[in-house]
Amino acid sequence: MKNHTIIAGYTILTIFVALAIGCSSSQVASEGDANYHNTMGAAFLREGKIQLAYVEFQKAIKIEPDNKDVNNNLGLTCFQLEDYENAKKYLLRAVNIAPDFPDAHNNLGVTYMQIGQWREAAESFRRAIANPFYRTPELAFYSLGMAQYRMGQYEKALDSFKDSVRRDRNFAGPYYGMALVYNRLERYGEASELLEKAIQTDVDFKGDKVKKAANLRERSYTAKGEEEKDIRDFLDIMQY
Repeated sequence: MKNHTIIAGYTILTIFVALAIGCSSSQVASEGDANYHNTMGAAFLREGKIQLAYVEFQKAIKIEPDNKDVNNNLGLTCFQLEDYENAKKYLLRAVNIAPDFPDAHNNLGVTYMQIGQWREAAESFRRAIANPFYRTPELAFYSLGMAQYRMGQYEKALDSFKDSVRRDRNFAGPYYGMALVYNRLERYGEASELLEKAIQTDVDFKGDKVKKAANLRERSYTAKGEEEKDIRDFLDIMQY
C-alpha cells in the first residue's frame, strides 16, 4: 500500500514519509494466531491508535518472532512512539528475515534519517529501490534524495528527486526537495519555480502559497535541527 504519513520530526517538515504497513497473506485464524494480532495491530496503526497497535504487535511477535510483517509493523509503531532505537532493532530484524523486503528497507531508511544517520539511510533506500517488484519506488527515490541532500551531494540528490518525479508526477515530495537543492546551489529562480510546483501538487495546499507560508511559520515555533533549517530556507525561497 502507499501510505503517505506526515511525521512532525522528520527532516523536511511537511513533506511525505512512506511508512508502509505489512500484512501477511496468510488467512487470519484466531486470537492464538500471530496473523490475527498482526491484522488487528495494522488496523489500529492506520487509525492512529498507537498504543493499541503496539500491544497487538507484541502479542504477535511473541507467537511468531520471525514474522517479517510483524517485525516491520512493530518497528513502525516504535517509530510513532519516538522510540527510534527499538524501531531500528525491529526493522533490522525484518530485513534480516527477508532481505528482499523493500517496505522494511524503506522504513529502516526513514528511521535512520530521523536519527541523522544519512549514509545508512541512503543505503537502505537503495536496497528498497533495487527490488523490481517494489510498488512505490518514488517514495524511496525521494527519501534517497533527501539523504544525499543532507550529505551535500546535491547533483546526486537532484537525480534521485527526478527519478521520483518520473514515477509519480503528482507526488509533492521531490519538488520540495529540488527547491531546497536549487536554493543551496544559489539557483534561486529554479528554487522558486520548484517550490511553487510543490505547493500546487501538495494536496494539503493545492497552490495556496499564503496558507503554506502560514503553515511554515506555525511549524517554526517548535521545529529543531534540520527541520528548522528547511523551514527557514522555504520561507526565504518564497521571497524570491
